Amino acid sequence: MQLKNKLIPLAGAIAFALAGAASAQEQVVKIGHVGPISGPIAHLGKDNENGAKMAIDELNAKGVTIGGKKVKFELQAEDDASDPKQGTAAAQKLVDAKVNGVIGHLNSGTTIPASKIYNEAGIPQISPSATNPTYTKQGFKTAFRVVANDGQLGGTLGRYASGTLKAKSIAVIDDRTAYGQGVAEEFMKSAKKDPAVKIVAQEFTNDKATDFNAILTKIKAKKPDVIFFGGMDAVAGPMLRQMKQLGINAKLMGGDGICTEALVTLSGGAIADGQVVCAEAGGVEESQRKNMDDFRAAYKKRFGVEVQIYAPYVYDSVMTMVDAMVKAGSAEPAKYLPVLAKIQHKGVTGNIVFDAKGDIKDGTLTLYTYKGGKRELMAVVK
Repeated sequence: MQLKNKLIPLAGAIAFALAGAASAQEQVVKIGHVGPISGPIAHLGKDNENGAKMAIDELNAKGVTIGGKKVKFELQAEDDASDPKQGTAAAQKLVDAKVNGVIGHLNSGTTIPASKIYNEAGIPQISPSATNPTYTKQGFKTAFRVVANDGQLGGTLGRYASGTLKAKSIAVIDDRTAYGQGVAEEFMKSAKKDPAVKIVAQEFTNDKATDFNAILTKIKAKKPDVIFFGGMDAVAGPMLRQMKQLGINAKLMGGDGICTEALVTLSGGAIADGQVVCAEAGGVEESQRKNMDDFRAAYKKRFGVEVQIYAPYVYDSVMTMVDAMVKAGSAEPAKYLPVLAKIQHKGVTGNIVFDAKGDIKDGTLTLYTYKGGKRELMAVVK
């Protein structure tokens, strides 16, 4: 009896040691994600975070091996509230936590200042949604994006306004963020290439504004065919409501920031059929459609809501980063970063290949309008 009692703790110690040895074989790889989980565009930030969760869960279920060791992926999610100061604080937190890579941020205004912090720490960063060209023009080897930039986005919308809509007088409003200002400037640059186009008004607001009566009353007197808004859906929604109240029948155009399923609700149903024309930075061509439809169905089953906009690009960003780790045989940033720069990854959103600056090669754009209270695809263009 006495001998048996002595054996039990010994057996327990051996089991504990074996368990410790087994867990030591499993490598933990931390991937950071940053987006606005609070504030006016929290619905978009949550959409992004959900895309990251889907990828991490799928990778862990599959069982990934890197450099001969089984890997467990952990997601460290941070909230930047779409505020540049909070964005840099979140970036520093991820650096201090020694994450192996970062997916984010959502906005250009938070992505650009945060990218300096990641670059100094040598941590690869893939933004699934920041479109301001400055992000990849800084010369940081750690910065990548999987969507087209504002030059492509604003340029396409500008050509569409002058060429397809035959707009002659255009008013422009932007929210003074890095994203809003950038996409508005690219839009104007492109639209003004047509000598028949006149920018009849240029007004400014901010990304938390809800009252646009003074701006819109001024614009109404100019009788524009098109109003272009550089900003996000949380501001565009109330703007559309007030346009209707003031009897402004101009088309509203905008970039991917307004091009969401939520715009209908945010506008209080004030969108007339075909009134809004917007472009999403990304989109799949016909050959890729089934993969995207399957992703959307899996997302809805998992979270009980529709994809807002960027979740598939976040999912692809995580998968691309992990693909580089597997091919490099290491999750150490310095070892897999050169492989990431030359990666060729087949994703849900298409083929992901980066140019020398870290921009996606051959980035697509999707043009949408709204009819019967639903977002409707018009065309996928490059």
